[in-house]
Amino acid sequence: MSSLFQNYQRRSLNLVKGNGTVVEDDKGREYLDFTSGIAVVSLGHSNPAILKALKEQSEKLWHVSNLFESPAQEQLASSLTAETPFEHAFFCNSGAEANEAAIKLARKFTGKNTIITFNHSFHGRTFGAMSATGQDKIKQGFGPMLESFRIIPYNDPMALQDAVDHDVAAIMLEVIQGEGGVNQIDEEFAAQIAQVCKEQDILLIVDEVQTGIGRTAKKYAFEHTVLKPDIMTLAKALGNGFPIGAMLGAQKLFNSFGPGSHGTTFGGNPLAVSVAQAVIDQIFDPSFLQQVEEKGAYLTQQLQVQLGSSENIKEIRGKGLIIGIECRKGAAELIQEAENAGLLIVPAGPNVLRLLPPLTVSKEEIDQAVAILSSLVHQSVSIDS
Repeated sequence: MSSLFQNYQRRSLNLVKGNGTVVEDDKGREYLDFTSGIAVVSLGHSNPAILKALKEQSEKLWHVSNLFESPAQEQLASSLTAETPFEHAFFCNSGAEANEAAIKLARKFTGKNTIITFNHSFHGRTFGAMSATGQDKIKQGFGPMLESFRIIPYNDPMALQDAVDHDVAAIMLEVIQGEGGVNQIDEEFAAQIAQVCKEQDILLIVDEVQTGIGRTAKKYAFEHTVLKPDIMTLAKALGNGFPIGAMLGAQKLFNSFGPGSHGTTFGGNPLAVSVAQAVIDQIFDPSFLQQVEEKGAYLTQQLQVQLGSSENIKEIRGKGLIIGIECRKGAAELIQEAENAGLLIVPAGPNVLRLLPPLTVSKEEIDQAVAILSSLVHQSVSIDS
């Protein structure tokens, strides 16, 4: 019997090392990693710049707590908020923690209790974040959720109109719902949300834990829309695998998070901050983001050409290098078959294959991955027929 709680449905694969997009298991077999640790290792495995930053900081200082000044935190905060609607940052350890901070800040600033969120959303597994999430499967067995969340259909203007009242503190959303199916916000719905927030004095919280830090070929996914968030949350790719999360907020929120209002022991520790700075120094370079845009367009085009005609493919959607392939059936089987063929991918709901390669993926690796998927998809259709 395992000494671990069995709260993960683990694959029978033991990965022991990686370089770039390629990982290797304990039997010496190599795989193309189109999961990136679920949108985490965006600069690839064993990235030299990340290794250098971590090594240099590890030889100086690991931890001193947030009782002391941190120029490195100040620099990272400035880098993350530059040319955005935000002016301040709070550092923590994960996306769920960032979302908990956002929920607390929104309620404290407004003095109101209700936060509107959306079906198929995913915001984390701590109690506040779990209550905000629009998926019943992660809530089963834990008793009553927090009552201050109003969960409505995504991209539904009438539902939003009906949900807004005087007690709404904030609207919380993902511009692209990653775990929920790679569902993108409609332009019209985004415009409606922006208008409602402005007219009703409601805060807008954008969860960019999966889509932030260059995943969509912009620094942040909300930049593709008309939305101007008051609060944004980050994690995953911010540390390229080293645990760090962040909540960014507008100037008007500054006084609501004064001394003693919120905190964390490990958040923004010197190791995490040094790694995150190295990450964004590379990813936020305009030429790097341009390459992500080109590779994302190329991946989508190749998928459309080679898979789009299959009877089993309902839709191929996404932006940049977060791509969802919605199947009519058999998505779980295709994920296992892809692994057997040397390609690692993850689901996004019951029928969607989610592709999240490192942002450093090459076109040759894209071609290899698409060839594997094409073979499996067309093979499955021929077997069914």
